[in-house]
Amino acid sequence: MSYPGYPPAGGSYPPAGQYQQAPGYPPQAGGYPAQAGGYPPQAGGYPSQAGGYPAQAGGYPAGGGWGGQPGFGAPGGGMPQGYPGAPAPGQQPMPAFPGAPNPSMPGYGGGVPTGPTPPAAPAVNVRHWGVPTGPTPPAAPAVNKGYRGTIKDFPGADPLRDVEVLRKAMKGFGTDENAIIELLGSRSNKQRVPLKAAYKTTYGKDLVSDLKSELRGNFEDLVLAMLKTPTHFDASELREAISGAGTDEACLIEILSSRSNAEIQEITKIYKAEYGKSLEDAISGDTSGHFRRLLVSLSQGNRDERATVDISMAKQDAQKLYAAGEKKVGTDESQFNAILCARSKPHLRQVFHEYQQMCGKDIEKSICGEMSGNVESGMVAVVKCIKNTPAYFAERLHKSMQGAGTKDRTLIRIMVSRSEVDMLDIRQEYLRLYGKSLYTAISGDTSGDYKKLLLKLCGGSD
Repeated sequence: MSYPGYPPAGGSYPPAGQYQQAPGYPPQAGGYPAQAGGYPPQAGGYPSQAGGYPAQAGGYPAGGGWGGQPGFGAPGGGMPQGYPGAPAPGQQPMPAFPGAPNPSMPGYGGGVPTGPTPPAAPAVNVRHWGVPTGPTPPAAPAVNKGYRGTIKDFPGADPLRDVEVLRKAMKGFGTDENAIIELLGSRSNKQRVPLKAAYKTTYGKDLVSDLKSELRGNFEDLVLAMLKTPTHFDASELREAISGAGTDEACLIEILSSRSNAEIQEITKIYKAEYGKSLEDAISGDTSGHFRRLLVSLSQGNRDERATVDISMAKQDAQKLYAAGEKKVGTDESQFNAILCARSKPHLRQVFHEYQQMCGKDIEKSICGEMSGNVESGMVAVVKCIKNTPAYFAERLHKSMQGAGTKDRTLIRIMVSRSEVDMLDIRQEYLRLYGKSLYTAISGDTSGDYKKLLLKLCGGSD
């Protein structure tokens, strides 16, 4: 029988209603037993799971996967309801996996528990990313509340059955790429990551090695990226940006300016463990001057994360930036660094608004007029990312597909890392900025299996 979201497995499962017990599974009346009372509340982290899935080292920082910080990532002031722990009111707990006590599954950037959709919360006057900001809201687009990713938990996904599908897709002559696309494209990150352990437990083989031997090119890179936890993926991207041919400065800024403190601290831990060198040392050895200082500051993961905004403080900061740039001969980059790297994102949005009011000029324009080179592009990117994160990513995606040749690394990284955070908002911004849907842009710029899987992450046309 073909399960929704599972590729039809020729002759492997009996027809509907006749699911035969696999040896070793507890007897099941009518599918999976309902889990009594949902999951115990879980503070971040991967639960240790019986049944052969080890706790994932350096999985999610407490406080969520990507974008698990109020005022960033998942709009609406932090995580949507139903994020770690018990399901949201009105929602069903996920069915238990057979053969293992069901772990409490913390969402990934707010992965939405499946089951009936809860009634919509009453509309609240929420500023950008759900952060109330006192009088004079900074000019930032209104973002819809709720889960803004495109990839959700697949109801009742079972890692043991999923790996059977993957093994079958790779066994014998040729590879069934569509089966791989259908499966990975319909599982959330926290359902994909445990497949590596489940595969090894079941077949005594390494899933990543098997996929590498069967797949090629960008499609292979995309599939492997989807099997990493968010923070592991970020750490490996930073490593590549630093140690690859030529430094990818834009990638360093993109990751360090868009992740929360908890995520950055988790990334630095993983970086040190995996590569035997601290992220800060790696950055320092590969960059110089004020640009190095900007990256080192961002890599501390020590930004103020309070949601409240003090208007008079914002005005003072705007004046300091004006005095450090437009008002004087030469530029005091360290003043820009201090404010852009330490202040909270809602506060900075207010600062940018006050700056515009004060000198009738956009802060990006001032930076472009005052600085040059990497430090200019770095500071501008930090400002754009804080001002409107989805628009910043829409622009990064547009540039990755513009002109001759596609910057596939950037395209893959953003599609994978934002698919469970704010992909719906990025799509809206893309349409607004470029007059065509992101779906159309990807369709026109990529091809084959790579294109099919990217479009799964994109989730639809606008």
